Amino acid sequence: MNLCRTLVSIGLVCGACLHAEVIDSDICVFGGTSAGVVAAVQSARIGKKVVLTEFGRHVGGMTSGGLSQTDIGNKGAIGGVAREFYQRMGKHYGTNEVWKLEPSVAESVFKQMLSESGVLVYFDQRLTSVKKKKGRITEIKMDGGTVFRATEFIDASYEGDLMAKASVSYTVGREANSTYHETLNGVREKTPKHQFTVNVDPYIKAGDVKSGLVPFIQDESLGTPGAADRCVQAYNFRLCLTQNATNKLPIQPPPEYRESDYELLARYIEALVAAGKPAKLGNLMHIQPMPNGKTDINNNGAFSTDFIGRNYDYPEASYRRRFGIWKAHENYTRGFLHFLATSSRVPESIRTEMQSWGLCRDEFKDTGGWPHQLYIREARRLISDVVMTENHCRGKEVVNDPIGLAAYQMDSHNCRRIVRNGHVENEGDVQVPPMKPYPISFRALVPKQKECENLIVPVCLSASHIAYGSIRMEPVFMVLGQSAATIASAAIDQNVSVQRVDYSKLRGRLVKDGQVLEWKGN
Repeated sequence: MNLCRTLVSIGLVCGACLHAEVIDSDICVFGGTSAGVVAAVQSARIGKKVVLTEFGRHVGGMTSGGLSQTDIGNKGAIGGVAREFYQRMGKHYGTNEVWKLEPSVAESVFKQMLSESGVLVYFDQRLTSVKKKKGRITEIKMDGGTVFRATEFIDASYEGDLMAKASVSYTVGREANSTYHETLNGVREKTPKHQFTVNVDPYIKAGDVKSGLVPFIQDESLGTPGAADRCVQAYNFRLCLTQNATNKLPIQPPPEYRESDYELLARYIEALVAAGKPAKLGNLMHIQPMPNGKTDINNNGAFSTDFIGRNYDYPEASYRRRFGIWKAHENYTRGFLHFLATSSRVPESIRTEMQSWGLCRDEFKDTGGWPHQLYIREARRLISDVVMTENHCRGKEVVNDPIGLAAYQMDSHNCRRIVRNGHVENEGDVQVPPMKPYPISFRALVPKQKECENLIVPVCLSASHIAYGSIRMEPVFMVLGQSAATIASAAIDQNVSVQRVDYSKLRGRLVKDGQVLEWKGN
């Protein structure tokens, strides 16, 4: 109960304390991601009554969940509340703005912004049903019985659960190149990066196909290059580690850890050594330094923190099934790190360096130093009247109703690990720079009008797999969250569907509030 009083005192509400309440608001934001926080803050600043619901117990999504090295192709494309966030981060560290973050500091800044705006955040809220009437969502119900009613709804979740239960069109996986006249979508014939750079035998008994595959390899063929499939780019945890002895917690192995599960990793390292190629810890995971002796650990190379091929069910799974997938990712990662620190098949130099790292005592305190957010790089994606594609990224098509800019390369992590020509091969990684920052369409955030008139989707927006890989950066999600709130507020003020909001007026308000809608640089 003391925890509950604390939450209420800072404008946060514990779901366990609610007893089938009905919560009314102008705007209900579903999902406490960075986009959700910014959408709620912007809604309140405009003068609307807003609530923010979150399935877990933290706000900020990946920005406060371990993705501390901010990914953004060009900082000049980021304005508005998103830029304000990074400036507030800078103030904490005694400078103008900061894009390298400690997770706990990021979450504290998000909470400060919510508190200043008077936004109530309802934690432990898991969606069970959506009611619609005449093409409009009237209320959403959570598993504890709480009902949220609003005039407008914003689905700011990474998964798009509200969007799906509202019965709007969406997709999961990779489209065929032919669908939107693209070149980088679908099955990839060649995957040059984050690839096995030496030949590694995939079979339990070397060279014996009948002996079966070692763990973490999928028993399937490449397929047709450019064809569609249901594969989802790999997820991982972005780990905050430290070598500071006074702040270091041991990284425990997963329950029932088996060194044999990492046979593929052992063979890969041994093949690298035999070929005279670098076998360093930094080649097996990307160690990015953060303030105060901390890190942001990301995937790097052929076998790393990405749990390739084990997330396909996640986008449309139940909360229970997602928890299992989430836990499997944690166990895989703990096992990966423990193997590097302890296996005799790992060079001593790598083992020694890995043993020097630990989880941070002062980060993710309620989860023992482990990140509270799995990196959901991609899940459901809306299909609306405008679908952002590779052609928009390359500047071959330009939308006429921008509500923000994207600037990152067209990026996909690997989607599969298979056998080709008797050796292990990863498939799906793409890293291709766009021409320059490019505009995102207003229509890519709203469903087709016949499907739902009062829903805006700033995270699982309407984009192809490869275009989404460029758009899906946390600062851009914040930009789109602000724009989503501005659209919702305009729909209320104009008494129209979100699709019918006057774009010229919308644009004026976005510009007034600091959004960058056109790229005027080189």
